[in-house]
Amino acid sequence: MTPERLAEALEAWNTRNAERVLGYLAGDCAYHASFGPDLLGRSYVGRDEVLNGVRRFFERYPDGRFEDTLVFVVGNRGDAEWTFVATEPDGTELRVRGCDLFEFDGDLIRTKNAFRKQRGS
Repeated sequence: MTPERLAEALEAWNTRNAERVLGYLAGDCAYHASFGPDLLGRSYVGRDEVLNGVRRFFERYPDGRFEDTLVFVVGNRGDAEWTFVATEPDGTELRVRGCDLFEFDGDLIRTKNAFRKQRGS
């Protein structure tokens, strides 16, 4: 994995095309969403489950986009910092700062583990 390829993989999320996103993931991939019922959020393991998880994300945030993305790759690990922007159902803007921690298998993403910070009281 290179920083350029990782940036390309993350930009695929802005296309809202789940199959395109899946094209950057390894066969034994896992996606740990930043929210969900478990300590790791909601985990999707295997290509079919990950595809479902990505689709659910796009359904929840149909106009969502990642901005200000910075990537870092060292060996088979990497990270990305980003700002996620979307419109909430009530019309207000959601703006979240977050990061992903990655494990790679060659030039594919094996694990994407998402974390986020959100404004609140």
